[in-house]
Amino acid sequence: MGTYEQQRKFLKSNFNDFKNITTDKMKGVPQPEEFKQYSSNAMLINLPAVKTDILKKRDIYECIKDRRSTRLYSEESISLEELSYLLWATQGITGKNKSGGSTFRTVPCSGATHSFETYLFIMNVTGLEKGLYRYLPVEHKLLFMFALEDVDTKLDKITLEQPFVPHFAKKASVTFAWSTTPYRSEWKYDITAHKKILIDIGHVCQNLYLAGESLAMGVCAIGIYDQEAVDHLFQLDGEKEFIIYLAAVGRQKSK
Repeated sequence: MGTYEQQRKFLKSNFNDFKNITTDKMKGVPQPEEFKQYSSNAMLINLPAVKTDILKKRDIYECIKDRRSTRLYSEESISLEELSYLLWATQGITGKNKSGGSTFRTVPCSGATHSFETYLFIMNVTGLEKGLYRYLPVEHKLLFMFALEDVDTKLDKITLEQPFVPHFAKKASVTFAWSTTPYRSEWKYDITAHKKILIDIGHVCQNLYLAGESLAMGVCAIGIYDQEAVDHLFQLDGEKEFIIYLAAVGRQKSK
């Protein structure tokens, strides 16, 4: 089987194979934690409550119609209120199922397995120090990982050579870096988990695009990056958890 054929097979449904597999869930293996833990000494930053008065566009039709990948950003910062809204729009918790075991989010997810964590390169957000952060959806807070004065330079090296507008990510106000912990999905879906993870992260990034458009901000997804470097920077092992997708956000530069 050629290279293309192997990858095309991955894109197809393998549900018939899955029907013959006894998953870890079926074996009675405890479900992995839905949320990554953190130290009791961690520095947490309260995020403002999400309010609609910050929206520039309220018409979903207009947001869908006007959405574009934007790589040119102004030097104007974004507010903590706006960042709070973007985080809520991409991974915010809106409820729990009847058993109380799984959360409902602002994005769809296969079997509510929610394998993602949201990390942030903060470059230009009012009230936040430059550096690396993690979003805590249950608390709706930011976890401050560490300061990084040259965070834009680090990000520029990680995002490699972008084909259309080189070095655009470093000029954004914030870049989202989503990780996946595959076993959260593998526990329930075994070999079918990985296609589901890729589909689900697409839902997350599209919500960022639409939420960004509603704030009149530019968003651009990034699929070209140095895997080992970004995992190392966020202190991830690269196997049990690793970065799967990035997206830059900033105020659109005037044409």
